[in-house]
Amino acid sequence: MGERKYQCPEVVQRTNETIEKIRDRMLAYQSRQKSYANPKRRDIEFQIGDYVFLRVSPLRGVKWFGNKAKLKPMFVGAFEILERIGQVAYRLDLPSALSGFHNVFHILMLQKYISDVTHVLSNDDLELHIGLSYEERQVQILDRKNKVRLN
Repeated sequence: MGERKYQCPEVVQRTNETIEKIRDRMLAYQSRQKSYANPKRRDIEFQIGDYVFLRVSPLRGVKWFGNKAKLKPMFVGAFEILERIGQVAYRLDLPSALSGFHNVFHILMLQKYISDVTHVLSNDDLELHIGLSYEERQVQILDRKNKVRLN
């Protein structure tokens, strides 16, 4: 009474074979994708005392002179690395203007500082919100165009 018999053991066997084929194809696809991605991957590592830029991002939904992404600042800084915390985190020497932020950042939020003074953005003008975002403001209107509708 406690035994259960399958009506079609062939169906179960075919289903298991199909599942194995799908699993093998998925593994092949994953290894192919991994071989494409790995040559592009680079290990980033900073030394104590190096200077880095810190990635910031504008608030979502705020547009600044339309959609001019190339003119938006992506990084602020150059901040000195004080210590390495674990494999992927670094403690930075932040100025007092950024004292409201925790000074430990993930390695992906940092960009190596190239010693060129023109690359450095002043963080005094930038008011950062929680989540390292900022609100973009119009500074000056450079050009104006009047359109005349013809009836």
